[in-house]
Amino acid sequence: MTSRPIYKIAEDIYADWKNPFYGAVPYLSVMARLKTLDDYYRNDSAKEIITYFLSNASTWRGPVARQIKKELKDLTK
Repeated sequence: MTSRPIYKIAEDIYADWKNPFYGAVPYLSVMARLKTLDDYYRNDSAKEIITYFLSNASTWRGPVARQIKKELKDLTK
């Protein structure tokens, strides 16, 4: 299975999470610029950015949040 581009996942997060936690915002904005796990932002890999986002996204809840968080965790395995 081919995974979706990271920026597409970020679009879905923005659409569902109307008031994101301030700690997640910088990572989400970087995710909106990434395509694959091979991408980097400054010295951080896409995998690190996603991990940092997930650690700051605990207040994002609901069915969409659960599905996308699982998708991101599976992507970074």
